[in-house]
Amino acid sequence: MAAVLSSSSPITQVSQQPAHTNLQPQLLTRLQLDLRGERFSVDRETIMNLPESVLLCLFPNGLVLSRQSVALSDGGDNEEDEEIYGVDFDPKCFAYVLNFFRNASDTFYGTTTTPGLFAAQQHLSENAPASEFGPPLSQNPLLTKQAIIVLREELEYFAIPPKDGKASTDESGIANDALLEIKRECGQVLLDKRNIFTALQRNVNKENNVAEQHLIDMLCMSGFDREDAWGFRALEPSRCCISSIALVLLKTGIVHNGPPYQSEPAVTVDYGQMATAQKLLLFWRKPARKCWWDGVDVELSRPDQEPLNVKLWARRVWTLELSLVCADYFVMLSLTS
Repeated sequence: MAAVLSSSSPITQVSQQPAHTNLQPQLLTRLQLDLRGERFSVDRETIMNLPESVLLCLFPNGLVLSRQSVALSDGGDNEEDEEIYGVDFDPKCFAYVLNFFRNASDTFYGTTTTPGLFAAQQHLSENAPASEFGPPLSQNPLLTKQAIIVLREELEYFAIPPKDGKASTDESGIANDALLEIKRECGQVLLDKRNIFTALQRNVNKENNVAEQHLIDMLCMSGFDREDAWGFRALEPSRCCISSIALVLLKTGIVHNGPPYQSEPAVTVDYGQMATAQKLLLFWRKPARKCWWDGVDVELSRPDQEPLNVKLWARRVWTLELSLVCADYFVMLSLTS
């Protein structure tokens, strides 16, 4: 009787199937990204070691690096399923960043056939003077990792045509064809201005801004040149916006006298330059932003017409960041275009 009551109890009628104790989602080893129609297959470690400012552009709403969403959607764990992430980011810019970081990693850490710079300088972390570096490995990663300065610019521009022209908007604020053409031409004018520091230096001269001049000087002491151009620069589709990025290796003051390293010592350190480089560590994983307005007058050439003078306002947002490259992380495969 007791057995019958036990079997009819609502408690004992619960399924006796063993509970799944391993609820940890499976981490993705590679991500399939679709950047405006071009497919990339990228290692998870490569994504995680990209600069913070670039990651925010790629995944403004965050990124889940597990298969949990796939498993929950179909109730299975088929490893052959691929979740493709659609990313609104220029594929040429993405390739530029990955290629630069991969080449920097190969040069610093070496490849299977060629030793890198780190092999020749790794003794510095053991013999670094505490007065200059502090505890070598924990507080001075510049001795053991390749550092890259990441400088981005988001430029939004606004064209103000002459009032007596044909360019205008309708009652809903939608631009007519003449105004759209002026915007396209103004975008091309700005796109062709590839020098990195021209606009900021113009603002320095106008406002006598000492802090901005110090920023230019610091960047040029750390790896940039005053005549450098943006490494990548392009108009955003269907927007009055230009995205630019420049990457340079940080000058740490570590000088390699080779290969073939026939002179002694093989590696020397300029401690003054190293002190300057360490200031950039303030921007490691902590991107800093600067915004300013820039106004210029441009003359647009028109076939069989008088040149058109347009007032052009640009809102520029700079993002400065220092990124430290880890070994063997930058592997990328472009699948389709």
